[in-house]
Amino acid sequence: MNNPSNLWFAVRVKSRFEVAVSKALRSRGFEEFLPTFTARRQWSDRIRVSQKPLFPGYLFCRFEPANRAAVLAIPGVVLLVGQGKTPLPIDAREIESIRLAVTSGLRVEPWSRLQIGNTVRIERGPLSGVQGVLLRFKGANHLILTVQLLQRGVAVELDESWVVASKPGLQLPTMPMFSPEGSPRHVQ
Repeated sequence: MNNPSNLWFAVRVKSRFEVAVSKALRSRGFEEFLPTFTARRQWSDRIRVSQKPLFPGYLFCRFEPANRAAVLAIPGVVLLVGQGKTPLPIDAREIESIRLAVTSGLRVEPWSRLQIGNTVRIERGPLSGVQGVLLRFKGANHLILTVQLLQRGVAVELDESWVVASKPGLQLPTMPMFSPEGSPRHVQ
């Protein structure tokens, strides 16, 4: 199935199934690509280093569109990213650019695209689950946000890695793909 004329597609997988689906695709003869980065997590007594998916919930696979049923049959695969029921291919140059960045030896990590005024959700620390509005960045790794508790604003200084972009009551996808019309494109 490793045919250079096959196209690359984004595959949406269940949360934390990226590695399992990657191995299953490879064992069935598909060319897959799961870009990862080195994540450091600070504990009170140590730092834990691990490999995390660069695009959580997604990986890339090269196959003929006619063979998509074989990819969708793999446990953990949710859907193929595309328009309607048609998976949309990803330019091979984009995949190679990501592959080059990941293998370059340079520090690579997901970019949250947090901007001043964004609604964010705190995912770690004592305020986990609380939403707020990003007020400003303080240094390279800290930000200040306001949290509306009891109808009063409270400025909280947090590590940027603790928060994700959010909208009140809405879970944002980690790797949105948009059609020319601006609507998300997911294929099952």
